[in-house]
Amino acid sequence: MKDQDFTDLSWDDFDEMRDPRPNTNEFDAVVERAISRRGFLGGALAFGSGALAMGTAGLMSSTTAARAQSAGFNFTPIGISTDHEIHVPEGYQWKVLVRWGDALFSDAEGAYSAETGVPVAMSDKVFGENTDGMETFVDGDKTILAINSEYVNPKINLPAASEGMPQNADEVTLLKNMQGVTVLEVADNGNGFEVVVDSPYNRRITHETQMTMDGPAAGSDLVKTNADPEGMSPKGTMNNCGSGKTLWGTYLTCEENFNGYFGATGDYTETEGHTRYGIGGEGRYAYEKFDVRYDLSQEPNEPNRHGWVTEINPLDATSTPVKHTALGRFKHENAEMVQAADGRVVVYMGDDERGEFMYKFVSNGVYTEGGSTEGLLSDGTLYVAKFNDDMTGEWLPLTPETTGMAMDEILVFSRMAGSKVGATTMDRPEWIAANPLKCEAYCALTNNKNRGVKPNAGGDATPATGPNPRETNNYGQIVRWRPEGEDHGADTFAWDLYVMAGNPTVYDNAYAGSENVNEGNMFNSPDGMAFSSDGYLWIQTDGDDSNEGEFAGQGNNQMLIGNTDTGEIARFLTAPNGAEVTGLTWSADKKVAFVGIQHPGGSWPDGNGKPRSSVIAVWREDGALIG
Repeated sequence: MKDQDFTDLSWDDFDEMRDPRPNTNEFDAVVERAISRRGFLGGALAFGSGALAMGTAGLMSSTTAARAQSAGFNFTPIGISTDHEIHVPEGYQWKVLVRWGDALFSDAEGAYSAETGVPVAMSDKVFGENTDGMETFVDGDKTILAINSEYVNPKINLPAASEGMPQNADEVTLLKNMQGVTVLEVADNGNGFEVVVDSPYNRRITHETQMTMDGPAAGSDLVKTNADPEGMSPKGTMNNCGSGKTLWGTYLTCEENFNGYFGATGDYTETEGHTRYGIGGEGRYAYEKFDVRYDLSQEPNEPNRHGWVTEINPLDATSTPVKHTALGRFKHENAEMVQAADGRVVVYMGDDERGEFMYKFVSNGVYTEGGSTEGLLSDGTLYVAKFNDDMTGEWLPLTPETTGMAMDEILVFSRMAGSKVGATTMDRPEWIAANPLKCEAYCALTNNKNRGVKPNAGGDATPATGPNPRETNNYGQIVRWRPEGEDHGADTFAWDLYVMAGNPTVYDNAYAGSENVNEGNMFNSPDGMAFSSDGYLWIQTDGDDSNEGEFAGQGNNQMLIGNTDTGEIARFLTAPNGAEVTGLTWSADKKVAFVGIQHPGGSWPDGNGKPRSSVIAVWREDGALIG
């Protein structure tokens, strides 16, 4: 495959192209077995709410469905869209808050061009591309947002002559600077929230920003390089997907598909660790041709310095970000921090790849408001989830005793440690959200076309069991668990499926979805999730928006709201065609929701020139609370 073609692939397809695995059974047999499992699904979805059992409610008319779904919500649910616009319910408004290329500093005003994008000299002074996870922080009367930029589209960023692949070091620098994290101040000066240009909080954190590491793997031989022989001072954070917020008010940015940034210009030995993490000889962006740090033939340990949860203090632009190795290395989606009953810190995390695992970290130390936070994210135990078919589960500790691996190996190669203890292979665990009103948590299992068809990258089987009950699962589901004793620090839990996405207009079997999915609210590929302060679950999708075949009638990607007591789900927002809806946070007064719109199609939102990923603000016209 030519270099130019890499950037046209999704990250999942890029991984599978690099490490193809043989099918273990044929598609027809897969579908037949999935259909025969309908009886099992009916029982599995009944935990906690009768609304979740399989049934025929999915065949309701759209009018009936809309009336049913409006119960308990203070808006009228909207229909699907297939255009290049944003749609929200009647009584709500939206505006663009910030777009790729918008200036953070006055010397970058006007740097963006609809024809050429942003020049390299200004690329670290503007808002990055492909927004993802984000969180709100408050300093006195100041509102600060920390926002991830997950990846870049080189064909949009680079000059046309480059044909979508960097041709020199300057073009690599441009791509590096368009990714990472943006910290910016926003303020409502009477026209809705806008970026405060030249705010002292404004900051870009890129692939070149100096960082530090802590935890048991910091200083390990596995993370030492020629440039950093001590293994303590990595540079850069990359492919920043979901996010999190600490109890003490700092930002957690999560490094996901870091593997595609590395390649080799010469001979190198591919290790088991490289293979498990999808690291190979040719990078997605050709960084290795112009920067030795990304060249596996010269720096084979550099990939081990990425794939971590990184903590940033958004209120101090001079602070050094910290990569926390105790939280494990994998393709992090987000990091949901809660507190155990005894005050210990708990961080839930998903590894977003087909057939990988779900994790949690539990600190040894106790958090107290205003007290020291030293060691809370560097000293503790990393666990991996095992889901049983009887709707119970347990957290398996990843230790030298349970895995036979050294502690630094466990953390650098957490996937391999999870395989050794028999963790449950999951359907791409994405965002995890904890209910603020009761002790339960939810994980979006976005989809997995390989479920029951292929093993994961480590050779672990992917049977259609437990919380992953459908083979060739192109729709996804959301699993919920309730820790034993209402304690997030507990080692065991009970689980169910809050929803199985599907299409009841195409199927009358398991692929129709659970009973709380109907013609009026159906969707595919749940991805981002967050709870608002009133206990409603907001669900964002990143799926197939072709509106054809098995996805007919589902329209563009969307944001829905779920009542976790009744199981009801209603559509709140639809995105422009081609876009993913990802990242959600609220203003301090809960009257404005900030929502990420990633990789839009067409020329949204400007209506001319290049498509620009953006963060939008959404509010109620009557000024009431939205979050």
